[in-house]
Amino acid sequence: MTGYGRASVPLGSLTLTVQISSVNRKTLDLTMKMPEAWEPLEPTVAAAVRQVASRGKVHVDMEVTGSGTSTDAPWDETAAGIMLDRLSAWASSRGVAFMPTPELLWSIASSQRRTTELPTLEESQSILLDTLDTALRSFSAMRAREGETLLVDFLARLEFLRRHLAIVVDRAPHVVIFYREQLFSRLRQAGLELDLGDERVLKEIALFADRCDLTEELTRFRSHVEQFESLLKSDGEVGRKAEFILQEMGREVHTMGSKANDLTISRAVIELKNELEKIREQIANIE
Repeated sequence: MTGYGRASVPLGSLTLTVQISSVNRKTLDLTMKMPEAWEPLEPTVAAAVRQVASRGKVHVDMEVTGSGTSTDAPWDETAAGIMLDRLSAWASSRGVAFMPTPELLWSIASSQRRTTELPTLEESQSILLDTLDTALRSFSAMRAREGETLLVDFLARLEFLRRHLAIVVDRAPHVVIFYREQLFSRLRQAGLELDLGDERVLKEIALFADRCDLTEELTRFRSHVEQFESLLKSDGEVGRKAEFILQEMGREVHTMGSKANDLTISRAVIELKNELEKIREQIANIE
């Protein structure tokens, strides 16, 4: 699921900003960016994120801005000059002409900026975690709003499934009747006038009726639809459980299609398969 959360607080003369963003992904892919001195905090940050997200490509960015931390911080001209002299002497000692490019000068100057020292992790950990918690609450709220929108969409798709399931239910009892009529019609066209009570005819019809009986599949599919709806409205994890139910629904629909031997049911089965695939693609993004 997509989401975004942001929180900022003063940190001495600096400003700490924590940003959390996510895009859809079936598994949790967590990346972080923070000042090097704070990297020991990464396991704690990761654990906090996992409390609210189990899927998605999630990125946590801890940024410190303010005096001495931005790119307009003054250069240490003396240190930059010493570095340049050393490079020149090193090149001269090897008989190499030293002609520094603008890119090299910029790199040396940038590496010698005067920067304000960050507070230590011990001094700032409490503030860092509180700010992270605030950003995570905002992040979770956005994902919850998206979840509510998806719930409405899923419920509409379940109604679509029910409508086409009703077509199969209404048509199923007529399949055997239609087959029997076709069978007698073909027998008459072939010049075989058999009695309606002929044992061979009745046996053939009984075998066909058994092969195309959809009672079990319809019952299970209807049960899966109800389970799926209950799961969507529950407060627990949805994603992986829903994927399992969808897999079972797909099996039942496939069996219906292979057993039906009827055009109307086959058309309804195609619609059911298409809709299940749409739901499956969407459910892969939620938790």
